[in-house]
Amino acid sequence: MNILIVEDESRIAKRIERMTRTILGVALQSITHINTLQEAVKFIENNTLDLVLLDLNLNGDSGFDLLTTAVSESFHTIIISAYKDQAITAFEYGVLDFVPKPFNKDRLEQALHRTSIKQKTATNAIKFLTVKKRHKIQLIPIEEVLYIKGAGAYTELFLADKKKELHDKSLEKLEQLLSFSFERIHKSYLVKMSEITKISVTSGSKYMAELKNGERIPIGRTKYKDVKAKWL
Repeated sequence: MNILIVEDESRIAKRIERMTRTILGVALQSITHINTLQEAVKFIENNTLDLVLLDLNLNGDSGFDLLTTAVSESFHTIIISAYKDQAITAFEYGVLDFVPKPFNKDRLEQALHRTSIKQKTATNAIKFLTVKKRHKIQLIPIEEVLYIKGAGAYTELFLADKKKELHDKSLEKLEQLLSFSFERIHKSYLVKMSEITKISVTSGSKYMAELKNGERIPIGRTKYKDVKAKWL
């Protein structure tokens, strides 16, 4: 993993780095510490990352100014902050976890473990998916997303207004963030379960999910029973 720590207190940053090295071992490829918002933005623009560990107070600058950019990228973001009252807002923007300060190795390990397993985030509060569009950041309300299709390293968001937006996160990463309301019904599709009106078997034993808007999405053969059980 390639990790960036964005933390203005050197002592805490060194502690995070030391713990992260111990927890990840050989799985860690690189770890970089940056203590200012401006330098972090530049680093993210010019480097490939798997994870950002972000503080919310950076020498008086707000980590949220970086967060809206970070969550639109391909990597996951974990907040490490003493501002516990900001946790719900952070989750609304799509962070993978919020580790409150002071923290111990076990709590950091729990957060890092979430990057590699398909489990729900610590809360179901995510309200937006953030996409980059014409060099700007656009917030897409989750309620407007009907389904998501994998497109290589990227994903396509299909919206209620029939528009389509490209997201930099992979289907696997979005599945980790959205598994409370979306289901991976096929290797290439995440579908909001509340949008499914009918599940059927067509000729050739193909399984299909019909949505409220009339669109039909394939269901993987190995996922059919599980999807049908959750839908019912």
